[in-house]
Amino acid sequence: MTTFDDRERAFESKFALDQEQEFKAVARRNKLLGLWAAEKMGLSPDSAEEYAKAVVRADFEQPGEEDVFRKVAGDFEGSGLTVSEGEIRRKMDELGSLARDQIRSGE
Repeated sequence: MTTFDDRERAFESKFALDQEQEFKAVARRNKLLGLWAAEKMGLSPDSAEEYAKAVVRADFEQPGEEDVFRKVAGDFEGSGLTVSEGEIRRKMDELGSLARDQIRSGE
């Protein structure tokens, strides 16, 4: 085995780990976003957990985060709340950073 092969294998392992951590961070961000939205909508703790799971599942509809945004925005509208697109997107960014930090620190 050459040093080049060892380095290549190390880079592939790091890439796979990074991808796994990013997947976990996005799922955690979506759960946190769902809990935030549920609180704004006044859902009970049990309903909030179920809603957060639904937000996580919504991310599997299409690539990217637009499906998650549409779900939360549509649910706010359906519940009679006026929450701007900017507020939702800012919260998504904020919670994304928080989730990545939590994943990196092993929480």
